[in-house]
Amino acid sequence: MATCYRHPDRETGVACSNCGRPICPDCMTPTPVGMRCPECAKQRTKVRSGTSAFSGTLTATYVLIAINVAAFLAEIATGAGGTNIGGSVIDNYSVYAPQIADGEWYRLLTGAFLHGGLIHIGFNMYALYILGQLLEPAFGKVRFLAMYFASLFAGSLGVVLLEPNTPAVGASGAVFGLFAAAFVIARGRRMDEIAMQLGFLLLINLALTFGISGIAIGAHIFGAGCGLICGLIILAGDRELLGRNRVAVETAAMAGIAVATAVAGVAFA
Repeated sequence: MATCYRHPDRETGVACSNCGRPICPDCMTPTPVGMRCPECAKQRTKVRSGTSAFSGTLTATYVLIAINVAAFLAEIATGAGGTNIGGSVIDNYSVYAPQIADGEWYRLLTGAFLHGGLIHIGFNMYALYILGQLLEPAFGKVRFLAMYFASLFAGSLGVVLLEPNTPAVGASGAVFGLFAAAFVIARGRRMDEIAMQLGFLLLINLALTFGISGIAIGAHIFGAGCGLICGLIILAGDRELLGRNRVAVETAAMAGIAVATAVAGVAFA
């Protein structure tokens, strides 16, 4: 087991979420983005301008939200009206197994950027913004995007397997994946209060998944399951199980999941 970089006589399974150095309980500083060493914890007080703070931390989150909003505006432009599912955009780009089987494999991706109404996109984008604030600064844009798209394609695979004859849209699979990953990571890093809040929200939303008709159950379940796996991959890196190049290994593992679930979605359609 690794030893604390400041106290070599103390073994520990926790690493700083910023620099990756192993830290013992006396050196851990809880932050919204995980446990940090004393040096990295001090960096939270650095003063930055509003512009640099906006562009330097949540770039991937804002880009994803922008793409979803642009797609929703395209739906409205084709006659959907923004209140329910309809229009040529959804007809041509939703996740729909028979069309995927006919060669329209891109639906596995595009369907996750479409939404069935203003409430639908509003809830998903609000959740994405909150989770992006928690995860993107902690793990960087590349790992955050790998986690997002792994959960996205896993959600589309869930639709293909469980609801093959029903067109589905929404970023819910990816959002559920981020929820589950954040919960697992918070638990693994002993951030019990945050983990409890995330777990409660995740359970509530899973209950709504089964309690409200018209929801793509497969997308939610498979997305959340993939998020759990992504969270465990991050924790394996925390525990020095992935070697010194933990960031590259974690990214490659999650990207591999994204590719595997996308291929499976095409194969099972």
